[in-house]
Amino acid sequence: MEKLTLGNVRLMALTRTRRRTASHVGAVVAFILVLIFGSPIFVDWVNDNTRPDTAGGLFLRTLAWPAWTFDSKAPVRDVLAQDLKAILFILFVAVFLAMMAGAELSRARGTLADFFSGWGAVIFAAALAGFITAFLSAHTGLYFALLWALTGAQYGLITGWIIALAQMGTRRP
Repeated sequence: MEKLTLGNVRLMALTRTRRRTASHVGAVVAFILVLIFGSPIFVDWVNDNTRPDTAGGLFLRTLAWPAWTFDSKAPVRDVLAQDLKAILFILFVAVFLAMMAGAELSRARGTLADFFSGWGAVIFAAALAGFITAFLSAHTGLYFALLWALTGAQYGLITGWIIALAQMGTRRP
């Protein structure tokens, strides 16, 4: 609480001094991206209206990577793997942003270091989420896990700057 004086009148100003941490902001932005762009409506629209051989189509299809669904026609293992991939991505973003905050406490502090560490955290989080959940799908195996990890890394590379920009000016844990 801060006291402000204006002449003889004292005003009590409630100021909010606590800022959100980078891991919280990154997790919220990751949740919003997954919620909107991973939704079945967006994924169906992207698959029906874009071509994978154009830059816009590549961006929109990559944005829809952590898709979640409740499709009753797909095998239960695939639905579980897809939904868990989206959840793990959000959790791993928060964990990696918190873990990479220690590097920013060293000599390379500042907004540029925040940006690149946030972007790197998203790449690692998406790759790890893809790798782990691939073992739950119907196409279990190391080959498919590596493919899912590469697709996750592609997602992090293409869209990680969004989360990195959002968490750039936040407080580190």
